[in-house]
Amino acid sequence: MRSVLNSALSCVVGALETVPDSAGVTFHRSPAAARRRLGDVAFDYMSSLPSGVRVEALTDTSVIELDLELIRALPLGMASTGSTIDVVVDGELRDPVTITEETLVLVDPVTGDLDVRPAGPATVRLDLGTAGRERRVEVWLPVAAATKLLDVRVQAGTSLRQAPSSGPRWIHHGSSISQCSEADRPTGTWPAIAARRAGRCLLNLGLGGQCHLDQFIARSIRDLPAAAISLELGINVVNADSMRERVFVSALHGFLDTIREGHPDTPILVVTPIICPAAEDEPGPTLFGTDGRVRTVARPDELNAGALTLTRIRELLHVAVKQRREDGDNRLHIVDGLDLFGPRDADDLPDGLHPDADGYARMAERFLPLAFGAGGVLR
Repeated sequence: MRSVLNSALSCVVGALETVPDSAGVTFHRSPAAARRRLGDVAFDYMSSLPSGVRVEALTDTSVIELDLELIRALPLGMASTGSTIDVVVDGELRDPVTITEETLVLVDPVTGDLDVRPAGPATVRLDLGTAGRERRVEVWLPVAAATKLLDVRVQAGTSLRQAPSSGPRWIHHGSSISQCSEADRPTGTWPAIAARRAGRCLLNLGLGGQCHLDQFIARSIRDLPAAAISLELGINVVNADSMRERVFVSALHGFLDTIREGHPDTPILVVTPIICPAAEDEPGPTLFGTDGRVRTVARPDELNAGALTLTRIRELLHVAVKQRREDGDNRLHIVDGLDLFGPRDADDLPDGLHPDADGYARMAERFLPLAFGAGGVLR
């Protein structure tokens, strides 16, 4: 086997940046300047989760070996079932490959204390088929573990090179409900399901807990080529109680204005929040209780002026899109998140906030015709 790490890095799709160090390469889904200025460990971690990041290559090897370091954060008391890699060979999705060598960071949801349990690197062997025939291979990295790629190897005498794009680029930004750490495999996130079914090249900028209409994300989207853009907005604003109504409306319009500077005619779809029963009619912030379920924090009524519930955020998003369409932006569209995952689906919210794997699959099935079907707004 011989190393083809540099060739493999040229085949990486779905990351904004590749960040090397002395050991290997980490893939980030946010710009370095933003991470440096924020100085937020949680943001940096979410950025390094490679949801939607994959290697798309043409190769005639029969085996690919990957050396990886994985770091996974979990609530204290929850056991890891391992991190999963997906392999697609000439369009055929193979059985998932599970890695159990993970450094675990166990987080006490009440105190915030950390218990770190280190693990060494893992080597993954992917059997592709008979050598000597070039095939298209996609290797999708884990969605729920920060991943450092240490090396990639193929058989001696074989090669690995960049594959043609899987389709027009679709940029999606959102919260943990778009990052989808609860999916059972990397191709099982709802954006990945939709992209593969629709023949789109996905760039998933869903960042758990970090969707706050940040201008650095808007500028990143503005400056990237895209055939379609979608934005799942609102839930993190309630989770963190990061804005009141006055600021949210202005920030929303500024976010859309910035994207439109680089994409004056690109179709944009705004997705309002899916169901979260605890925060539908109660303002945030939200916390996880000892039972592992999300809840809101009670506070005096006099402190609630302008505070946002999910019901109110949906209303504001619909009003903003209607106003902008009336002003001439007829390529801006909206879909209500409750149509993707609503009250009838609440049994598939194990923690009261995040869908499970079945819930994400159902979201994709409902999103596909609205976005990429015959009359889809992102076609």
